[in-house]
Amino acid sequence: MKRYLLITVALFFTIQASAQNGLKAGEKAPKFIATDNAGKSISLPALLKQHKSVVLFFYRGQWCPYCNKHIQQLQDSLQLLTAKGAYVIGVTPETGENINKTIEKTHASFSIIEDKGYKIMKAYDVNYRVDDALNAKLKNYGVDLEKNNGNKDHVLPVPATYVINSSGKIVFVQFDKDYTKRASIASIAAAL
Repeated sequence: MKRYLLITVALFFTIQASAQNGLKAGEKAPKFIATDNAGKSISLPALLKQHKSVVLFFYRGQWCPYCNKHIQQLQDSLQLLTAKGAYVIGVTPETGENINKTIEKTHASFSIIEDKGYKIMKAYDVNYRVDDALNAKLKNYGVDLEKNNGNKDHVLPVPATYVINSSGKIVFVQFDKDYTKRASIASIAAAL
């Protein structure tokens, strides 16, 4: 627990200094096409034609206890969300192998996208670079971003959640540089 507290404090200050601002409610959601963890092509425009809304969330990786808790909550409430016409998508910089670890830990059955090149993270303005000093500290705590993400970029997303309606408009945003704060299922469901 002490390890997670130290990671939390260190990452919180880094995010405060270097994070983006995220998109706002009322803005048009950037379109994207990607392949999810099951090899399925995920097209935001196509999903919005088939579903009333999309719940799009960004998470840091399987090593993050806050991410795993949020993903588990989404999974536990998936039937509620899909009954309201939503399609749930997670986006992460971690490799497919580590996405599988996330799925093992959380039992997530919804689409998760490995955002190679950070195209989706950049489009939603949630990406930031972990500085070298903090990266070294994370390694001391057993978090190897290079291994987890399969590159030397040290880029993570601010954990954010967007609800996008069928017209492609963002109707709900949870974006907080304090990554311990996540969108509640109640607030997501209310936006649907």
